[in-house]
Amino acid sequence: MVRTLIGAVVLVAGLHAQERPVPSDSEQVSLPGCAKGRNFVVAEGPEHEPKQVVIAPGRRFRLAGSKEALDGIKRREGQLIEVTGLVRKAALSPGGISIAGGRIRLGGAVPRQPMNDPARDPAYNQPVIDVSSWRLLDGSACK
Repeated sequence: MVRTLIGAVVLVAGLHAQERPVPSDSEQVSLPGCAKGRNFVVAEGPEHEPKQVVIAPGRRFRLAGSKEALDGIKRREGQLIEVTGLVRKAALSPGGISIAGGRIRLGGAVPRQPMNDPARDPAYNQPVIDVSSWRLLDGSACK
């Protein structure tokens, strides 16, 4: 009885220790999308999936994380997946300067049509998502 109780306590403590605390300058997000290599493009998730944060489809992230997670994602290229990980809060917020308590933002306009490939633009800053887990969504193919 005592051994069983001690074993259960050790097991629960071990599972709790695997969860990493979220730093104050980051946020844990789950994003649906498609991966190609180390790049991840946010896509519209299935209708029945809950949406955690509002990030526009087409937004690009660079993937970082454990080798096992990145290899698993690489094997699923071309399929709709959901990655869960940490992203800096500054990367999620729109650019510009916030005034009046954040109600007004001053900054450049959002371009209507891209003038060239964003990956080749030196001013394009691709945020990083530190992947902790991923899962396949409905086996759908990416567009």
